[in-house]
Parts: sequence; C-alpha cells; structure tokens
Amino acid sequence: MDDENDEIEEFSEALSKRIATLEEMNERLLDEAKENEGEKRYIQNEMGRLQKEIQRIKFELDRMKTPPMIIGTIKDVLTDGRVVVKSSTGPDFIVNIAEYITSENVVVGSRVALNKQSLAVVGVLPQSIDPIITGGEVIERPEISYEDIGGLDDQIREIRESIEDPLLKPALYAKVGIEPPNGVLLVGPPGTGKTLLAKAAAHETNATFIKFVGSELVQKYIGEGARLVRELFEMAREKAPAIVFIDELDSVGAKRLEVATSGDREVQRTLMQLLSELDGFDSLENVKIIGATNRPDILDDALLRPGRFDRIIEISPPTFQGRMEIFQIHTRKMSLAKGKEAVIYEELASKSAGASGAEIKAICTEAGIFAIRSNRSRVRMSDFLQAIDKVVTEDENHSEETQKMFA
Repeated sequence: MDDENDEIEEFSEALSKRIATLEEMNERLLDEAKENEGEKRYIQNEMGRLQKEIQRIKFELDRMKTPPMIIGTIKDVLTDGRVVVKSSTGPDFIVNIAEYITSENVVVGSRVALNKQSLAVVGVLPQSIDPIITGGEVIERPEISYEDIGGLDDQIREIRESIEDPLLKPALYAKVGIEPPNGVLLVGPPGTGKTLLAKAAAHETNATFIKFVGSELVQKYIGEGARLVRELFEMAREKAPAIVFIDELDSVGAKRLEVATSGDREVQRTLMQLLSELDGFDSLENVKIIGATNRPDILDDALLRPGRFDRIIEISPPTFQGRMEIFQIHTRKMSLAKGKEAVIYEELASKSAGASGAEIKAICTEAGIFAIRSNRSRVRMSDFLQAIDKVVTEDENHSEETQKMFA
C-alpha cells in the first residue's frame, strides 16, 4: 500500500513538473508570437514605404526622360486657332496649340513652352520676375506707426491726405470728382525720417511695403534697367494695395542732358520707363509711389510735374519740440535713472541743436552703452550728455574734414 502511494506521489510530481514546463513553453511561444507580429507590422510598413519610394523614383525617371522644351513668346494669335511664336532659337513659327490649354491663357506676349520636334505650344509659363526685384525689401505690413515718428506732424498730415485717404477712402475723391495723387516726393537731408514715414503709411493702410534703391535700377546692359522698372510695378500690382518706396531717386531721375555717354543714355531709358509707369496707360489705383531724395535740385523736370509726384513734402531737421519728442520715443523702452540723475528732455533737446532723428537715436544708443560700460542697469542724464558730446562732435569733425577734402 505504501509503495502504491509513493508511486502516485512521484507520478503527481512528474505531472506537475511537466505541466509547469508546458506552461513556460506556452508563455515563451506567446512572447515569440507577439514579437513576430510586431516584426510583421514593421516589415509591412517598410514595404509600403519602399513601394512609395520606388514610385517616386520611377516618376522622377520618367520626368527626366521627358524631352526638353523650347521657350518661346507669342507674337500673334491667328483666327484659325494657331499662333505665331518667336522661339528662343531665333526664327518665328506658326504652330498649333495643345487642346488642354485654355484660350484665356493664350495672349500676345505670353511665354510658352514648345515641343522640341513639332514646336506645338504645350504649356504656358508663368511670368518671371528678376531676382533683383524679389530680393528687395518687401514687408507685408511694417510694424512702424506714426507714434514712432516725432517732430513731423505737418508731414504726417500731408502723407495721410496723399497716400492713406486714396487707399482707404477712394469714394471721397470720386464724390468730389478729382483724381487722387499718384505719388509723393519726400525731400530732406539724410536721417530725417523719410523711410520711417513711408513705412508708417504702409502700416496705417495695411499695404505691402516695397522698398527699392534707385541705384539698383541702373544696370549695365541696354534695356535691363527699364525691364526692372516694369517688373517692379508688376509685382506691386500683384501685391496691391502696395506702397512702392524708391529711395535715392536722384540716382535714376537726374536731369537729362543733350551730351551724354552710353551709360547716361541707359540711365535715361530707365528714367523714361519710370515716367511711363507713373503716368502711363496701366492704372495705379491701389499702388502708391513715394520717392525720397536729398538732391531735389538735380531731378528731371518731368518727374516733378503734376500727375507723377503730385506732392513734394519737405522734411527738415527737427525743431526743439521735435527733438524732445524723438528723445521721448527712443527712450520709451530704456531703463532710465530717477532722482538727481533723471533725464531732462528739455536740456537734451537744447544741447542737440541741429541733430537729425537718426543722430538722436544714435545718442540714445551711445548713452545706453556708457551705462553698460559702468556696470549700471539704468541710464543717467550724464550718459546722455556724454553721448551728445561724442555723436555731435564726431559728426561736426567729419563734416569739416569732408569740406577740407573737397575744398
């Protein structure tokens, strides 16, 4: 009897060990199944990615195998649906147009792509704009407002009447029965706020600000300057409402002379294109022009006549009150000392007589640098007085040296 019990116990122990072994094997197989399932999903995802990559490469290969196109320009549209194109290779051709090209896009002057063999028009190309134009300063809406400009209340009023009202309230001009001004010419020494005024006008009207320096419109090759002017105004019309600000206008708008070199004649061609854009057949309803110069005496009379730059706004160095306002504007964000070292704006304006707005900004910057140099977090009145001595004295010495140099 005891032997039978021992055998039963041994059998139970063996069975329990076998069951435990099978459970461990089952758990291991379940873990392996989970790992295999994860690997299967990874492989499926990788296959999908590789298939997309293969499709992209095939598309790229097909695109590269496509025969090259010839660029042409439409010169005339015939009544039978064909067009006369001038190809980039030189001669003119009468060719057919692909059926999928709409007739609205087929106009004289359009750039088109021609099949290399049949020369048929297979595509209409977008108008290209020179990188010089697109690389200029283009701001959707400048952050500068009239509150950032001091001492130019009269000039701001004239800018509002000439630039803002025609863009924001065109019905007023239609009701009165007059044409709004096309452009404004800002005349004044450097650093008096001409660019700031133009940017503030664009800010107030939610217009795109396009700044271009007149000297950049003068190019080496014949016709390039005139083309840049055309593309500049084309871009302005596309981004309308827009304000085109042409700085240093005298570099392209100088008086035309009877005796001129080939370079002078190219500048005159650019000027004539500018005159045509200012007062030509194409409307400038939502595009306003602001020019700036410090040499109005050398500008061509055709630029200054009504219909082009209708208003000439003179910007002189700021008065005593204007200098106070400019100091207050540029010190708004500065940490100023209080008490005995507090800033006295009347004294600063008095000691900076003749300084321009740009020079006053430089004075405020120099005052902050003097405070940093002394390991102070607040700017004192003495820092401003020291900055005035440095900025104004250096400018006066530089002016004297320049006069001696050209004497």
